[in-house]
Amino acid sequence: MNRKALSVLARSMLFCLTITSIFIACTDRTSRPRVLVSTDIGGSDPDDYQSLVHLFLYADTLDIVGLISSPPDKGRKKHILETIAVYEKDYPKLKKKSPSYPSPEYLRSVTAQGAIQAQAAPSPDNSISEGAKLIISEAEKGDQRPLYILIWGAMTDLAQALHKAPHIKPNIRAYYIGSWNTQQDSLSRNYVYQEHPDLCFIENNSTFRGMYMGGYQLDDYGNEAFVKRHIQQKGHLGRFFFQKKKDIKMGDTPSVLYLLHGNPENPESESWGGRFQKTGHGTQYWTDRTQTEYIENGKPGAKTVNKWRKEYLNDWKKRLDYLQ
Repeated sequence: MNRKALSVLARSMLFCLTITSIFIACTDRTSRPRVLVSTDIGGSDPDDYQSLVHLFLYADTLDIVGLISSPPDKGRKKHILETIAVYEKDYPKLKKKSPSYPSPEYLRSVTAQGAIQAQAAPSPDNSISEGAKLIISEAEKGDQRPLYILIWGAMTDLAQALHKAPHIKPNIRAYYIGSWNTQQDSLSRNYVYQEHPDLCFIENNSTFRGMYMGGYQLDDYGNEAFVKRHIQQKGHLGRFFFQKKKDIKMGDTPSVLYLLHGNPENPESESWGGRFQKTGHGTQYWTDRTQTEYIENGKPGAKTVNKWRKEYLNDWKKRLDYLQ
């Protein structure tokens, strides 16, 4: 074969490899759950930092399309960006383990400031935050996958989005960590609950407490022991986690665990992130299981999470080792 023919063959092979790589990358991304996180990180509770570190270590298994800073209190977009900056330092090691880890630049590009204040009236007014606009634009995309909105703070931005564009509801699956967040902004939660009963909505008011209450906590599986043994010295993210809080709380993390192990389209089935029940409200509303066998320390549903404690901590431990 002459030099010209070899050159043509080489270019053809390079083209095929490029097309194949693009196809694999696209196929890989569209097979992952599409996720948008709304967080009050930077406010009065440091466990959102912990949950964001955990999320980033699983970012190659999810298609993260949005990170929103939500009220209440003092949390802002800059606190999400602070955590992305730490992720950036560990990104080269993570990228070696999986090419599907999103770049820090990409994560910054999908980070938005949500509402600054909690909802002030029974219904949202006509103002709309950058975060609510992001929810609408992602929900309106022609993607066959549902948009899982994991709410770690107030529901203000989701309430604004539903008020402005109620037609997006069929494309949304909302997983809300209630309890304290509802106390801080009950009006947005009540608006979503009362005015949008057809929204696919998991309200986790106490099940999430199984993340740090009960379950197997012997050996190095205790809340402090696990951090000391498996997190504290693991990369920049591990040290950042320890700096923010020295033991496991991660009360928002069950919303992520829910997508990692189980069938997220069936909230009544078992998953690492909890198992929920209908109450008769609306058509697609689930909340904590109240049966005695699921209660831990007076918290309904908590045992549906802590029963998996060894499994999800062992799985996370493997990912923390990527940072060594």
